[in-house]
Amino acid sequence: MRKCDLFFAVGVLVCLMSQAAEGTLSKKDKSKKAKELKIDKRPASEDVHKRGLVVEAARSKDIVKEHSRFHDKTANEPAFAADSLVYVTPWNSHGYDIAKRFGGKFNYLSPVWLQIKRQHGTFRVEGGHDIDAGWLRDVRKANAEINIVPRILFDGWRGEDFSTVMSNPQVADSMTSILADFLQDNSFHGCVIEVWSQLGGHMRTELAGLVARMANGLHKHDLKAILVIPPPIGRSGMFDKTDYDRLSGVVDGFSLMTYDYSSPASPGPNAPIDWMRKCVEALSPSSSDQHRRKILLGLNFYGYSYSSQGGLPVVGHEYIKQLNEHSPKLKWDKKTAEHSLEYTVKNIKHKVYYPTLLSIYKRLQLAEELGVGISIWEIGQGLDYFYDLL
Repeated sequence: MRKCDLFFAVGVLVCLMSQAAEGTLSKKDKSKKAKELKIDKRPASEDVHKRGLVVEAARSKDIVKEHSRFHDKTANEPAFAADSLVYVTPWNSHGYDIAKRFGGKFNYLSPVWLQIKRQHGTFRVEGGHDIDAGWLRDVRKANAEINIVPRILFDGWRGEDFSTVMSNPQVADSMTSILADFLQDNSFHGCVIEVWSQLGGHMRTELAGLVARMANGLHKHDLKAILVIPPPIGRSGMFDKTDYDRLSGVVDGFSLMTYDYSSPASPGPNAPIDWMRKCVEALSPSSSDQHRRKILLGLNFYGYSYSSQGGLPVVGHEYIKQLNEHSPKLKWDKKTAEHSLEYTVKNIKHKVYYPTLLSIYKRLQLAEELGVGISIWEIGQGLDYFYDLL
């Protein structure tokens, strides 16, 4: 999905190794360790707005105390009116629980399960071993109208594989037919196609033709096709308005990756809000564009921690641990509409950017203003009270 997919896998290993290497706290570290903050696990009788938590002056102790409390009475009632696509991954199993608990808030649910492979001129869909039929039944109990659209990767494809499929309509149709049969056999409603970034911005006309052919083929089976696209600003123009115009009348949605603005090589905010606006408007300059609603503005439910030693991804439980151990002060940046915090361990300063209620709320307001939907990567990485906003 994103460059941070690899970071997450590597990050987990690095974190475990660093923890083992550090061993017990030194006397200096022990003396500076903050008092452990309390977590309130009682049901919430009000949402996060009424509890006064969607604020610039967010505090560590409030986040730790309240993060697992959501308004149970509205857990399955959407607060965001436009389309919402959420991803769930096998490596963050909390997302499976979130999908069941808050399923009524989502239009599209995309489990990261499937790959389509081409070997010896034939196609097959892999990843079926990850499909959890019992979990899917539970999700549908929460929301009978939800669209299950697993993500499909073109795993292990080489340039010659793409060239063959893009230049031969019959081969492309055969691949799409095999994919459609698999989706229907498993009672899915379509798929999220992730392929655009694999070619690094090359052969875009041909790739658009392939995506359009796949979408039309899936539509014949009453299946939806959503395309993952990189942001048009800041990634060497891999996807721009020309590509959008070619495909906006064909695909059912664009999962726009408006996150990972910064990196360990250039630390900073995850997704400055003005940049997010510009990404949408670069693809769809006119608010009267009838297809703009198909754009699903990407929201990250993960963050990053930067230090002189590099950068690592941060997910919800790790963020709560940092707040608990260091009780840092959060700072709000009005320009980027993001909170950040700093703490020091063994004379190494760490700066962390992770979503907060206010940063998410500002982006939901932006999506509403622009007339677009949202896509969330991914629900296993967030905090439970985030869903009061959705």
